[in-house]
Amino acid sequence: MTLLQRLLTGTAALGLLATAPAALAHSQWLLPSATQVEASANPQRPTYVTVDAASSNGLFYADHNAMRLTNLQISAPDGSPVEAENASTGKLRSTFDVKLATEGTYRIASVNRMVMATWKAGEESKTFRGSEDDFAKQVPANAPELKVSRNFGRVETFVTSGKPSEIKPVGQGLELFPLQPTTDLVVGETAKFRVLMDGKPMPGLKVKVVPGGVRFRGELDEQTVTADAEGTISVNWKFGGQYYLNTSYPPRPEADDDHGPQAGPQGGPQAGAEGARPQGQPAQRDMPPVRSSYAVTLEVLPF
Repeated sequence: MTLLQRLLTGTAALGLLATAPAALAHSQWLLPSATQVEASANPQRPTYVTVDAASSNGLFYADHNAMRLTNLQISAPDGSPVEAENASTGKLRSTFDVKLATEGTYRIASVNRMVMATWKAGEESKTFRGSEDDFAKQVPANAPELKVSRNFGRVETFVTSGKPSEIKPVGQGLELFPLQPTTDLVVGETAKFRVLMDGKPMPGLKVKVVPGGVRFRGELDEQTVTADAEGTISVNWKFGGQYYLNTSYPPRPEADDDHGPQAGPQGGPQAGAEGARPQGQPAQRDMPPVRSSYAVTLEVLPF
């Protein structure tokens, strides 16, 4: 039996992606080529990392759609913006390079803001999904049975050149603020993060933690941790390698396959603001006035 046949057989038998409620259906992620690199002493030859960006069924396997790169926000250790270089978007994944010109920790994120709405036009149901500007232009303010949901999603990762530097909370939307350097995540040691919404702790919110390598491990092996009264979660790492942590507020139903900040207008190379549609299902199963989602890729060292 070939390797491909074994992988396909194992995936079919386990049904990880098709039946498990926690399976990461169309989750978005950023995966750097390295999370820790040596700082270059030669300004003429700075250090770079390459980042893959995709929306996929299999965690960290580009098997669905490329992520659009129009919403990238990259911050240097001092908080100044960094431009992505050599950006490219294919069918299944996007890639870009990040120059690490100075020592410290870089924050690499894709930030999505979107408005969803449903309303009635006579006997016809209409839906909208797009930007705030397009919403104001295309959706009547006094539309009958108008329901509006504003969504904020953040997908990010961290890369450190040389010694780590302080990471500060973004203070907007949902985020997991690491209480130790992201270079200090080690198997067998407990890591702590604070769940924040607009900079304030969010006690009681659940966070899913999924290690990469599902394809070869044969089981999802996810864990769900709950923020304590101070909004802090504690994570014990079982394996070395890349991990995917995600959460949303309000919490999504367990049966909802929309895990992590979702495609929306940034889900694939062809995706964009849909605007008003004459008919179809509501923009999402529930329509909270505001929804915030967050996902982060972190690397855990074996020792």
